[in-house]
Amino acid sequence: MNKKSLRWQLPFLLFLLIGSYFILTKKRPYYVEEGMIYGTVYKITYQHRESLKGSIEEELQRVNKSLSTFDSTSTISMINYNKNLEVDVMFKDVFLLSEEISKLTDGAFDITVAPLVNIWGFGFQKAKELTPTQIDSIRQFVGYQKVSLKNDKIEKQDPRIMLDCSSIAKGYAVDCIARLLERQGVTNYMVDIGGELRVSGISEKNVAWKIGINKPIDDSLSIKQELYAVLDITNCGMATSGNYRNFYYKEGKKYAHTIDPRTGYPIQHNILSATVVAADCATADAYATAFMVLGLDASKKICANKPEIEAFFIYSDSKGRMQTYSTPGMKKYVAR
Repeated sequence: MNKKSLRWQLPFLLFLLIGSYFILTKKRPYYVEEGMIYGTVYKITYQHRESLKGSIEEELQRVNKSLSTFDSTSTISMINYNKNLEVDVMFKDVFLLSEEISKLTDGAFDITVAPLVNIWGFGFQKAKELTPTQIDSIRQFVGYQKVSLKNDKIEKQDPRIMLDCSSIAKGYAVDCIARLLERQGVTNYMVDIGGELRVSGISEKNVAWKIGINKPIDDSLSIKQELYAVLDITNCGMATSGNYRNFYYKEGKKYAHTIDPRTGYPIQHNILSATVVAADCATADAYATAFMVLGLDASKKICANKPEIEAFFIYSDSKGRMQTYSTPGMKKYVAR
């Protein structure tokens, strides 16, 4: 090769090397959007060429306008007020999924539980003094079989039936934001609303998303953030339900926020928390709630018949010691 030819080739090679370097090293940034919604915090991390904060906030408000019982003008509030209206698409999605999971869990998951949640002081009313007779009377208009969706309208067997989608709405909101991001071409993201999650692709560290499961210690103020386990997950939804944050004491007795729709009383069994991994967060959210109602043995049976969901349970054994149970497929996610 003569020197003249080499003089022409060296700048060209240098240009190729510099260009390749910038292509390989220049990555779209990861944005983090944070705030408050539905009475809890949200954190959305995603890789994109620009911030999508405005679109994300609009979508969160759309879910709120459909499913929030704290908004007197929302779709679900209008239904609770017995207004005759056609439901929106979001409400329809949640209602149909709720109905399906109610049937599969024999009513352990039930969005008509609202009157019971309210009288026990965990809804949008203050707690009242209760007697077994009062609870039995309220149970007469609780039951997922007593409400249906026909021609995009809700039909109730009793006008006193009220709906509360809080045990699935956050998970559904997570899915809505995930779908929004995917429509914008985002493949790497983590959507977290109050601990309900959906993740895709990889984190900024080029690894699967690491998600912690808190040790279930009584902590109504969310001050104690000790981790019991860490999961490596991607391309799925995840939700955890537990009674170690939302509870109160009255006359020396602890009342947990998870109400069994079939009995009318707060649950009393040994599951401390239930974590579920599923294809979407709404499904994971609903099953996590149902498992807290069902208890460990019944939950194991459902998991055995539903291979598309995985679960991780923290429970108290007969001696009060903390123990865990994982479905076979869940074990691959547990990093420590």
